[in-house]
Amino acid sequence: MDAIVLLKNDHKTVEKLFKEFEKAGERAYKKKRELADRIIEELTTHAHIEERIFYPAARESVPETSGHVLESVEEHHVMVWMLSELKDLDPEDERFDAKVNVLMENVRHHVKEEEDEWFPQVREALGRKRLQELGEEMERARAEAPGDPLAVGSARA
Repeated sequence: MDAIVLLKNDHKTVEKLFKEFEKAGERAYKKKRELADRIIEELTTHAHIEERIFYPAARESVPETSGHVLESVEEHHVMVWMLSELKDLDPEDERFDAKVNVLMENVRHHVKEEEDEWFPQVREALGRKRLQELGEEMERARAEAPGDPLAVGSARA
């Protein structure tokens, strides 16, 4: 699978979880906890493979995307700290839903920028073969992704 298709599939998976969270009842604490845990896992893995493999390749091959990459790393920084806070937050805490809502807003903004603004540039510059190689590398790297959001590189950025 090509790297951009892989990342877009991750985006779709997370968006589906967001929609499930939004549809969960106000007092569906157990369901919200389960969804939040899956969101944390998905986004932690996604950020890890994106930062470790995709961003460096994009930045090297398409220097004009360097600003997008730097901004994306900063967005990841905010996201992984939010994920780490959510990880231990009781779903009955009055801040839980608010924190998830802010997370969703940030991630949706991030996804839109990536998909609309710079994925097309990267696709054109890297080409099909290189994107395929990166996708395979990213797929393998999933197994090495940390469970702790604060172990993702951008947490220390």
